Amino acid sequence: MRHDNRKPDQLRPISIQRDFTGSASGSVLIKAGRTTVLCTASLEESVPPWKKYGLAEGEEPSGWVTGEYSMLPGSTSPRKRRERSKVDGRTTEIQRLIGRSLRAVVDFKALGARTITIDCDVLEADGGTRTLSITGGFIALCDAVARNENLDPSAVITDALAAVSIGVYDDELLLDLDYSEDSQADVDMNVVMVGNGEFVEVQGTAEGRTFSRDLLNRQLELAESGIQELMTLQAAALGDHWPLDKKSEKS
Repeated sequence: MRHDNRKPDQLRPISIQRDFTGSASGSVLIKAGRTTVLCTASLEESVPPWKKYGLAEGEEPSGWVTGEYSMLPGSTSPRKRRERSKVDGRTTEIQRLIGRSLRAVVDFKALGARTITIDCDVLEADGGTRTLSITGGFIALCDAVARNENLDPSAVITDALAAVSIGVYDDELLLDLDYSEDSQADVDMNVVMVGNGEFVEVQGTAEGRTFSRDLLNRQLELAESGIQELMTLQAAALGDHWPLDKKSEKS
């Protein structure tokens, strides 16, 4: 058993609260253990100027999805300084990951000339903030699409999406590491997958020692099982706004 009484292949307790705020089209407060992230999805009826370049006369540009990420000052101890005029390299890397991941499951033509921005603000950080941002961001994205009367969610959202961390700590393969495990792990990995079992991104690092192909495969298998569990939780939380049931009904 781990220090928090979890089994090696067990996720932290997950809680999902939709509609946490009222301004954004989609908003989700998602928690994994102590790690807490507020994910909001804002939909604009416009696209970045570069999306319009090279289009034929009268041709409508396709849509766009982007992500932003921030750790609030009180999310860590000691206090994290607020990012104002300059975003640090870690933040830039994570928000690019969030954007890439969400774009992997969106049909831009079906979205039309619209932009959806997913904002992920970490309220408390205890490991796995980037993966939880992706998992919660997908829920907010689905809500934003479902609530736009001009969009067909089953056309815009092409598949499910979730992410989880895995690692090797004290020679044990662990799922969903908290900070105490992540900070001392020999191998640290983040995995992003879509519902059909394909990967969006695999970020793996040997922190204390190198690792074999066999260990890599075992980590990916463990990540897949955790992600499938997260997708089941996403579907239960979204209810009627889960787009994939509607997609299967059409087919």
